[in-house]
Amino acid sequence: MNTKEKERIQHDFKEKMDYDELLNCMRCGFCLPSCPTYIESDYDEVHSPRGRIALMKGVVDGVIEPDEDVKQSLDMCLGCRACEPVCPAGVNYGHLLEQARDIIYQNKELPKHVKVIRNVAFKGLFPYQNRMIGVTSLLGFYQRSGVQQLTRKSGIMKLFPDSLRTMEKVLPEVPKRKEMKNRPRYYKPIQQKKKKVAFFSGCLMDTMFLSTNNATAKLLQYAGCEIVVPQNQGCCGALHGHSGEKDQAKELAKRNIKAFEKAEVDYIITNAGGCGAFLVDYKHLLKDEEEWKERAEHLSMKIKDISKILVELDFHKKPLKLDQQIITYQDSCHLKNGQKTFMEPRQLLEAIQGASYVEMKDASRCCGSAGIYNLVEPEMSMQILDYKMEKTKETKAKTVVTANPGCLLQMKLGIEREGLSEEVEAVHIVDLLLKAYEEANL
Repeated sequence: MNTKEKERIQHDFKEKMDYDELLNCMRCGFCLPSCPTYIESDYDEVHSPRGRIALMKGVVDGVIEPDEDVKQSLDMCLGCRACEPVCPAGVNYGHLLEQARDIIYQNKELPKHVKVIRNVAFKGLFPYQNRMIGVTSLLGFYQRSGVQQLTRKSGIMKLFPDSLRTMEKVLPEVPKRKEMKNRPRYYKPIQQKKKKVAFFSGCLMDTMFLSTNNATAKLLQYAGCEIVVPQNQGCCGALHGHSGEKDQAKELAKRNIKAFEKAEVDYIITNAGGCGAFLVDYKHLLKDEEEWKERAEHLSMKIKDISKILVELDFHKKPLKLDQQIITYQDSCHLKNGQKTFMEPRQLLEAIQGASYVEMKDASRCCGSAGIYNLVEPEMSMQILDYKMEKTKETKAKTVVTANPGCLLQMKLGIEREGLSEEVEAVHIVDLLLKAYEEANL
């Protein structure tokens, strides 16, 4: 960083960082055992929540220079928020991290290629669902046309890093453009109506993972829900908010608020832990905007994960059945730490007849996906994933269940890296529950 960049960053840290929140950290260290990067960096305090807060406060106080080391410490953080539930002072670490990253990335001159990639992704792609559909359609053409097989046989993939080569192997078979463009906007309940809900379909979930969204709608129908899918909704903004693009995240939040506030529903249902947690956080994101803060809070209060409403509607008491197997569960960090949803997925999985549920040790420790973390910090991400796979193998599970698309791809990546693809599969909880319900009832 040059001198002018450092001066701008230091000025904005003083002006914009929540100093009271920084002071709430008592330096007690309760957060340390819960932090994956602290553990995997051989207990380096710089890569702990307590250490990062100390760096932020030091920059505000003017005793620490906001140099590349400070940026690297903040970039290395997964943003999993595992430190928050164990903090006796209730420090909102996730909010501090987002504030700090936003200040740094809005004031630092990035390399041209990085700037182009960020602009294309954050401003040119994710906010526009039609463009997401277009890019996903290209991926579908790559998969179905024979180009994928040709690319693999040619050896071109060897030019890419190992993690990207493996990720290419585990990408789901994406839907056709027509399916993505013609998704239903209304579903009647199949069982007696119990609730009317709106479904947050998301961006990646409604393109690359459309089949899981379709399964979510069917599960809600079986549970007795009338469902509306507002047409003008879009990306939740989580990737933007976590990556130093706070203004863009606010614009996406406002668009979603407008899309959902006309829907007279009991809840807004999500099936992606990361999206759900960020939607809940809209009330914080827009707390300083008079026109939006109440509207944001109203939306945030209605957010509910699919697993939570299913338990609320006693779906786990319905007949559920699978072939005899061991299943285990990998927590979505933001579902657990952001939405405070922990027991409900387990209640649902434990209710499946024929399957034995085995709890994974450290199931709630981050898998290393963390949005785009596995792309920008591949070494640490794979280190964290290796630990997760050790614990997965200890369960002897045939099926690893997740509740977030990033976690799903990361666990598939881990299974492929370990050479277990013939023995173990990773699935979204919605897909597994739908299969279990239909095998038992249809």
